[in-house]
Amino acid sequence: MKCNVGKVDRIVRVVLGLVLLGVAFGLGLTGTLKIVLAVVGLVFLFTAAVGFCLLYLPFGINTCRRE
Repeated sequence: MKCNVGKVDRIVRVVLGLVLLGVAFGLGLTGTLKIVLAVVGLVFLFTAAVGFCLLYLPFGINTCRRE
């Protein structure tokens, strides 16, 4: 997997991931909404950690600095 998530993109993903997890577990949500928010938050954190986003491939998006 080639990196396609840049530094700023990673920071935004970490912040959004933590916010979504905080909302899912901090507001006392239940049911499907809680699960969806938690999964999306975890996906954001995972893609930020590995530096690769599968959804960027079909669109040819690459936020990494090009050399």
